[in-house]
Amino acid sequence: MQEKTKFSSSALGAALDEKSRYALWQEIHNDQIWSVDYSVGESVPFQAEIEAFGVGQLVVGKMSGSIKRASRQATNVSADGRDGYLLLINKSGFELRGSQVGRDYGIGLDSGALVSASEPLVMAGNDTNSWMNIVIPAKVMTDSFASVEDMLARPIAADNEALKLLIRYCQFLEEGPVLASQDIIAHATNTILDLIGLAAGARGSAVELAGVRGMRAARLAAILGRIDADFANPRISAPSVAEALGVSVRYVHDILMETGLGFSERVLELRLQKAKRMLAGGRHTHLRISDIALAVGFGDISYFNRSFRRRFGATPTSVR
Repeated sequence: MQEKTKFSSSALGAALDEKSRYALWQEIHNDQIWSVDYSVGESVPFQAEIEAFGVGQLVVGKMSGSIKRASRQATNVSADGRDGYLLLINKSGFELRGSQVGRDYGIGLDSGALVSASEPLVMAGNDTNSWMNIVIPAKVMTDSFASVEDMLARPIAADNEALKLLIRYCQFLEEGPVLASQDIIAHATNTILDLIGLAAGARGSAVELAGVRGMRAARLAAILGRIDADFANPRISAPSVAEALGVSVRYVHDILMETGLGFSERVLELRLQKAKRMLAGGRHTHLRISDIALAVGFGDISYFNRSFRRRFGATPTSVR
């Protein structure tokens, strides 16, 4: 499990009365986390708990308790100088209502909204609330997305596919082993950012990049899987693969070229490797070389012989 930081009002001392505990909790929160003016629900005793863990420069956390209203005004912004962004995700059964940059939003269970720590913010809910948040440094956010301001304070529905995947992915990270490899940490960070951008409706080149790392990568895997499964079919072609996967022929060619091996070259390589294994193994000695060539998808035996010798520096007969 990821190493967590916990901040709970219950750890502030049993000797304190409720009012003093709340005042101390608010003071520590403003000093060590960020400056926010909280209001406590009147129907339940004060209680608040924050848990958080880091993923690279990002922080994934959750907060719960009898916090009914949170307000961050210009004085709070100037008090701590925080300029990051937060993706808020409601984890309670009551609607959280907020406003920022002139926009009002309401988010129900498992719905979300992206907000800025550098802009005045107001959020209110029930007497008890619970929410998840992902904190992104300002530079990381602006480097990743071209028009962050367009994404702010816009409700993200609970059925948003990217948001649902993001929630599950963060839970997976939380419950998994502590990340140690810098490459893995970078990958996890990029995955979270990609999903935030897709969920929040980002536009522009940054989301295109997210697509390359996310959906584009999934489509590449599908294309490669289709080629691996059908390369021995003499009728396989870029158009047939494109039609089967619901993408354009140009898309198939473009995405394969990014791997350094085009469609025809990839099919040829798979056929030659398969033929070599069949020739060198003992299970196909009853087959003629021409039969093997046909079995892996070659329709022209002379072309097979030339391609095999060019690729392996030996003739099919000598390999057998």
